[in-house]
Amino acid sequence: MRLFKPGVPALALGLIAGLAATGPAVADDTQTVSYHGYQVTVPASWPVIDLSTNPTACVRLDRPAVYLGRSTSQADCPSHLVGRSQGLMLEPLTTAQPSTDGLLRRAVADAGVLATAYYAPGAERAASDVLATGRVVSKSQSARVAQPAAVAPTVVATGNFAGNAFDTCAAPPQASMDAWQADYKGVGIYISGGLRACNQPNLTANWVAANASKGWQFLLIDVGLQAPCTTYSSRMSSVASTALTQGRNAAINAVAAAQGLGFAQRSAIYSDIEAYTTTAACKAAVLSYLSGWTQELNARGYVGGAYVGAASGGADLASAYTSTAYTRPDNLWFAHWGSTPVGTSRFIPATYWNNHQRVHQFAGDTAETHGGVPMNIDRNYVNLTAPPPPVTSFRVTGGVTVATLQWGKPANTTLGQIIVRGSSGNTAPQLPTAGTAIYNGTASSFALTGLANSGSYAYRVWVKNSAGKIGPGVDVRLIGTKTTIAASAASIMYTGSVTLTTVVTRLNDASRLSGVPVVLYSKAANATKWTTAAQLTSDANGVVSSVQKPSVSTSYMWGYNGAVGLLGTRSTAALVQVHPALSAYLTPAAIKLGASTLLYGYLNPAHAGTTAYLQKRSGTTWVAVTTGKLTANGKYAFSIKPTARGTYTYRVVWLADADHQGTQTASKVLTVS
Repeated sequence: MRLFKPGVPALALGLIAGLAATGPAVADDTQTVSYHGYQVTVPASWPVIDLSTNPTACVRLDRPAVYLGRSTSQADCPSHLVGRSQGLMLEPLTTAQPSTDGLLRRAVADAGVLATAYYAPGAERAASDVLATGRVVSKSQSARVAQPAAVAPTVVATGNFAGNAFDTCAAPPQASMDAWQADYKGVGIYISGGLRACNQPNLTANWVAANASKGWQFLLIDVGLQAPCTTYSSRMSSVASTALTQGRNAAINAVAAAQGLGFAQRSAIYSDIEAYTTTAACKAAVLSYLSGWTQELNARGYVGGAYVGAASGGADLASAYTSTAYTRPDNLWFAHWGSTPVGTSRFIPATYWNNHQRVHQFAGDTAETHGGVPMNIDRNYVNLTAPPPPVTSFRVTGGVTVATLQWGKPANTTLGQIIVRGSSGNTAPQLPTAGTAIYNGTASSFALTGLANSGSYAYRVWVKNSAGKIGPGVDVRLIGTKTTIAASAASIMYTGSVTLTTVVTRLNDASRLSGVPVVLYSKAANATKWTTAAQLTSDANGVVSSVQKPSVSTSYMWGYNGAVGLLGTRSTAALVQVHPALSAYLTPAAIKLGASTLLYGYLNPAHAGTTAYLQKRSGTTWVAVTTGKLTANGKYAFSIKPTARGTYTYRVVWLADADHQGTQTASKVLTVS
């Protein structure tokens, strides 16, 4: 492997093609490198490699260097590199590229230069300091920088594939891929990770799409944190719980990188864990890291894979294959050079990962030439099938405490079962072992019952094919709703009216539901069955009002009956008491001692045969005088004949029954002289 042409000193390369590594250096230990009118100061020990004159030089990120220009030629790279140092790449600015893990980028528009400082994990500050020395010394016409086109992930890596594949440090140019396709059908590519050691100028979404259309299968590799018992500069934590979280975070970044290249759900991504000398703590860390990695990939609809040395990571994973303490990777890619028959290793039982889940790297660091194109590669035998596609048109239609889940089965899939899991709240279970089991079967719908009023739920559905592989989950949310109730009065006179009002809202964001059907239900106080009192539509503010004239004491309740994605709801009940109209007439209101007067009136509604109570005030209390029965038209009449002169105050009281609130007349004053 060569960083630059034999016999050409590294610093002298800066004199080629008008590119200068100027001297003398700014200080004894630094040098200033110029590229297209942009200057930056770097350590004097960094070789400067001009890719315009040495286009096959391998842009290695595991060694310090300054790379000038950009080459998409077939690079003279080793087959496999892991590690990250600190260095700099200066190239023409053509497409906006964000910084990623281990790559700090600066677009220098005035010079038309993209400056990328690469660095080992944890050394971002040093990379930033290098970029901070950059300055434009000769402006050029501002470059027109293209924004990367949005990519719709459509390629599954891999699909169903049994055959030979190679992997190499840098994705080959298209001409090399075409030359090699007569002998290989699969290629391993390094898509992400802080220890990815080769630059990837060819690895773009267009490259992926072009090669997928030609039938290539892909093995996606993430080179991240290594075992804590290795000498790599970037290692996972020896604390298992921390390592699990680190594995999850690595998976999140890897999925983003895969999607940016056009790789869809159901693709397998392999975490590259290089060989290590295992200890109990190291083993626990690696297994925890790969557990978090696999769990997060599965939660995002991707397949969790591990690339390991058979004697280290492979043996440790095999020893925990049946353990419930860890989540094992879905696919295993193991390096065991020379092991026969191909596809096997003495460190990994043949019964493990035997459901088309294996990739065997059986030879490494091999120089091969196909179609006249030489390349340094590792050789692999692949035996993989992809998980099934997800369901289609997953939806939930809510009612009141009930809902119906519906989905479409994927075409061209030999179905094993549909798995549905659920949970309260707004987040669906991430894995088919999490949350609450809702349904396992082969139907296309399922009815849910017993849901909480004004509750929210989230569901995820997976397809498990007849081979036992589980595809990506699909989520749906059943958002709870709420209806309030307010009455303009808690008690009204018979023949009077009351206004009932509600506001209909969604629970997840408290937004109001406008233009939805809302029902007012009513139930007499002594009844057991609710009936519909009014059917209305909410206004732009989610408000509904209805004027009611109950003839008896009545409970009211508002209801929204739900819709697609919305669970129906019922408000609390509000009791509106109705009290009868009770009149009173005292004739005459003044009498002589020894005479009598008549206190009479009517109860409406009549309540014939019920009792009316005559009461007289005595100090601050009322005392019973006598009772009488109401006539057919609700009339009562009491003859009053006091035995002493004075002023007397009377009233008539009617007590509540099952239909109406109790009532009383106004006070009547009698004067006796």
